[in-house]
Amino acid sequence: MQKMEMLFQMAQRGDVEELNQLLIKYPLILHQIPLISIHNPLHIASALGHLDFAKKLLELKPEFARQLDAEGYSPMHLACANGHVEIVREFIKVDPHICRLEGREGKTPLHVAVLGGRVVELREMLTNCEGCIEDVTVQKENCFHLAVKNFQCISFQVLLDWAREMRRDEVLNRKDEHGNTILHLAVWKKQRQVLEMLLTNSSSNLEVNAINNSRLTALDLLLIFPSEAGDREIQDILQGAGALKSQDLALNNTTSLSLTRDSPVTNSNSLIEYFRFHDGRDSPSDVRTTLLVIAVLVVTATYQVGISPPGDVWQDDDQVHLAGTSILGTHNLVSYILLVSFNSIGFNVSLYMIGTLTRKFPLQTELQICLFALYVTFNVAVTATSPKSARLFTTVFTSALPTAVPVACGLLQRYGVMGRFRRLFRICRRTS
Repeated sequence: MQKMEMLFQMAQRGDVEELNQLLIKYPLILHQIPLISIHNPLHIASALGHLDFAKKLLELKPEFARQLDAEGYSPMHLACANGHVEIVREFIKVDPHICRLEGREGKTPLHVAVLGGRVVELREMLTNCEGCIEDVTVQKENCFHLAVKNFQCISFQVLLDWAREMRRDEVLNRKDEHGNTILHLAVWKKQRQVLEMLLTNSSSNLEVNAINNSRLTALDLLLIFPSEAGDREIQDILQGAGALKSQDLALNNTTSLSLTRDSPVTNSNSLIEYFRFHDGRDSPSDVRTTLLVIAVLVVTATYQVGISPPGDVWQDDDQVHLAGTSILGTHNLVSYILLVSFNSIGFNVSLYMIGTLTRKFPLQTELQICLFALYVTFNVAVTATSPKSARLFTTVFTSALPTAVPVACGLLQRYGVMGRFRRLFRICRRTS
C-alpha cells in the first residue's frame, strides 16, 4: 500500500525520473492498481497537466486512458476540463475514439470541453474524431444543447462553424428527451446572440418550426414566457427566419395552441401538459419547495378562518349566545360543524406536510416547537369561538386530528384511494 501512495504522490509532482526508479523496483505496480484503486495516476497527471508523466503512463499502460474514477470521469475528461490541450493530443494519438468515451451522465470529453469553454480542445477532438459530434448525454443532449443551456457562446460558435464547414447541419435539429431543439433552448434562455448565429445566413436545413413533446415551437415558447427585455428583438429574428406558432402550422387541429402575445392561453391541453409535473425533468428540490409553498399558503388560509370564522362573532352575551362565539354556529350548527371539520383537516394536513418535507432540516427542534405552538393556538381559537352545542365536538375532533392525519394519509396512499378521487373529479369536470 505504501508503494501505491508513493506512485500517486509522484503523479501529483509529475516526476518521471522517480516513476522510472519505482518501476525498476516494482515492475508490476501499474498492473496492480486496478485491484486497489478505482482511479489511477493518469487521472492525477491529466488533471494537473503533467504532460511528460502522462505520456509515460500512456506508453506503459494505455488502458488507463479508459478507466473512470469514482466521480465517473476518465483522464481525458479531466484534461479537457482543466484545459491541458497537449495531454488531450496525446490521448487522441493513442486512440482518436477516446473522445467518445462516456462518463458521468453520459458526458464525453467533448461535452466537458464545451461546458468549460475549452475551444482549442474542441477543435482538436472535432478534427480527429468527426463522429463525436453525434454523442448525447443520458438526457439526449448533444454538445449544442449543452452549450446553449450553459451560456457557452464561444463553444457554440466553434461548434456551429465546424458543423457548417463540414456540412453537418442536421445535428442542429436534434432533439433532447423533451423534444427541444437548440432553437427551443436558445429562446427559453433568451440567448439572442445564439439565435443570431443560428438564423443569420442559416442553412435551409435548419428547422425553425420544430415542435417539442409539449407541441410547442420556439416562437410559442417566446410568447408563453415573455420577459421585460429583448423579446421584441428575438421575435423579429424568429419571424424573419420564418418561425410560426404551432397553431399556424396546422399540423394537428385537435392539439393546436391558441396563442397571442397580449392574451392568455385558453383551451390548451398542450400547455397544461407542459406545466404538469414530469418525473426526471423536475428536480426533487424544486418539487419540495413548491409543496412547501402550497402547504404554507393552506396553513395561512385555514388559520385565518379558524381565528375569524365567516359571519364574525357575537359582540355581547345573550340567553342564546355568548360574546366571542360564532354567529354562523348559532344560526346554522350543521354548516358550522362542516366548516370547522374540513378547515381543521386542511390545517392539520398542511402542518403534517410541512413537518414531513422539513424532516432532517437544521433547527428541527425549534421548527417542531413553532408548529406545535401554531397547532395549539389554532385549536384554542376554534374551540373558543364554537357555540356551546358544538364545543365538545370541536375539542375532540381537533385534538384527535394530529394522530389521525398521518394514519389516514398512509392508508389513502396504500390503497390508492386518492387516485380514484382524482379520476372521479375528472369525470365530473368533463360532464359539467
